[in-house]
Order: sequence, then structure tokens, then C-alpha cells
Amino acid sequence: MKTQDFYYELPEELIAQDPLEDRSGSRLLVLDKVTGAIEHRIFNQITQYLKKGDCLVVNNTKVIPARLIGEKIREKSSTMPSEEVPGAKIELLLLKRKDNDIWETLVKPGKKARTGTKISFGNGILVGEIIEMQEDGNRLVQFKYQGIFEEILDQLGQMPLPPYITHELADKSRYQTVYAKLDGSAAAPTAGLHFTKELLTEIEGLGIRIANVTLHVGLGTFRPVKVENVLEHHMHTEFYQVTQEAADIINETKRKGCRVICVGTTSCRTIESAADEHGIVQPGSGDTSIFIYPGYQFKVLDALITNFHLPESTLMMLVSALAGREQIMSAYEEAVKERYRFFSFGDAMFLH
Repeated sequence: MKTQDFYYELPEELIAQDPLEDRSGSRLLVLDKVTGAIEHRIFNQITQYLKKGDCLVVNNTKVIPARLIGEKIREKSSTMPSEEVPGAKIELLLLKRKDNDIWETLVKPGKKARTGTKISFGNGILVGEIIEMQEDGNRLVQFKYQGIFEEILDQLGQMPLPPYITHELADKSRYQTVYAKLDGSAAAPTAGLHFTKELLTEIEGLGIRIANVTLHVGLGTFRPVKVENVLEHHMHTEFYQVTQEAADIINETKRKGCRVICVGTTSCRTIESAADEHGIVQPGSGDTSIFIYPGYQFKVLDALITNFHLPESTLMMLVSALAGREQIMSAYEEAVKERYRFFSFGDAMFLH
């Protein structure tokens, strides 16, 4: 299986740069994974495809304003006081929280960020020191500050938008789902951006249960697959958590013969990671590096709501595992022809 098998041509103007004013007003391409039949709908018509007894699994992670721009603190010079020496601009992206105010980070430019480098953010409100350089190029940074870290981050940080979004968001909340609850993601679980509170209330009114799971989305989501052979790709790890309540809802749905429908690939990867060999979802938490590609046998998931993904990405491989590579590539060709909007702020697909 070659990475290039998952390539498709995408005109640049179809990459959505801004979210729609109405979250649920985006378009919805519905793909029958058995027959390959395609229908074109509006997202809020998803209710027509849901049945009483189904379960929607949503990822309640919350994106933190993880992009910090600061200045390198220069060592004192005998000829010039340190405060008069301009520091080099350094950008940090917070990836994963460790203990003792230590974070795994991505640093740009890396050559100016060696062990021992100190960086000031917000004129010293927050100071980070690089304490370790990791094999993958990431850095461990320990922060010092007065007060509550989350409040300081909210004040100084920016939303870490994907590289294909070319400008800052006017409203930070549009890169959060309406059910975002637990801080920790470096990127949004974007399939969930289409839901409004009103639509979720309507769905629950139809007798469909909602299970909240958590997977903190890492930057690996945007990393391209750089190997020719798909099986040689090394997946990033992400933290996930499944509560007893969520496991009970999902397992009960399966017992009744109803469908488990994941909202987004992150919800899918969470429940597939948490399921045992019998397809029973176990409560708990940990790190997952599950890689789902064609040939994978889904243990829990029956259907998937998802966005349109980058060519040659692991997410293209995941949806191909569910609906078949040829059907997915054909559906993407149709979406391009019909001028759907692609990627994080784009339109959605329902694979059922």
C-alpha cells in the first residue's frame, strides 16, 4: 500500500479559510459505504440519517491557545545592559503537558533554541526555559510565572490554526466545538464544529444518546506521511480518556444492535483504542498511537461524521479503511467537482 494511493488534486481555492456564520449550514456529502451511493445535503439534515437508539460519540477536548510568541532572553553583556539587547523572536507551540510546569513543545526557529535558552512572553509575565532537546526535534520547556497558568495562556496565547489557514480568527470560539470541555488540544476535532447546541438538543429528542470521550489532538494530525510504504509510517501518540458513563452508553448501544456513530476521526480512534478484542469499550485513560488504514477491522464504530482531509494523510487512510479506498477517492473527486469546501473550516461527510 503506497502513500500516493491516497493522493487527490485539490484546487487551492477550495481550502476553506473561515468558518461559515451558521455552524450547521455547511454542506454534507452522504456516502453509503456498502453501495457507494452519494447524496448531497446540508449538515443540519444529518437528523434524517440518524435512528432512535443510535449513539453519537463526540470528543469533548478543548483547544488551548497554544501558540506563544516571545523573545529570547539574552545573557548580560559587559558592554550593554541585557535589557537594551534586543532578543530574537521565538515561537512556541505547546503540544503536551508534563509534570512540574513542563510542556513538550515545538519551537521555531529551532536553531536559536538550545538547552538552557530562556524565552520571555508578555514582557516577563511568563518565562520558559528549554530543559531538554528531544530526538524528534521537539523541546521540553519549563515555565515560571505568577498566578494561574491557564489564565496567563488565555491572555498571551493564540489559537494554533493549521498551516493552510492563512490568517488569525476574529472569534477564537469558532475553533472550538460547542461541547468543548477539557483543556488540552493543539488542534480542534473539526467534524464537531458543525454542531450547534440546538441541533444536539434536536438529536437527543429523537432518542439518540450522546457519549462524551476525550482525545487531546496533537500536532501530528497535520504531519504528512513522508514514507512511500504506508506500513512504515510512525504514528504520533495522543492522550485519551473514556469515562465509565461513556463506555456504558456505547456498549449498551452495541448490545441493542444499534449504531455507534463517531463525530470525527479522533472520537473513532479513541473508542477503537479503548475497545478490547471482543469489541467492548473499556473505561480508562492512556496514550494511543493507533493507526487505522485499509484492512483494519473496526471493533466498535459503525458510521462516521468527518470533514474532508488532506491528500496522502493518515486520515484519508482511516476513512478509506471504513468505506473502501476507491469509493472514498471517487467521493472526493465528486466533492471537488461540486465545489465543496475542504479541511478544518470546510464541509462534512457522513459515511454510513
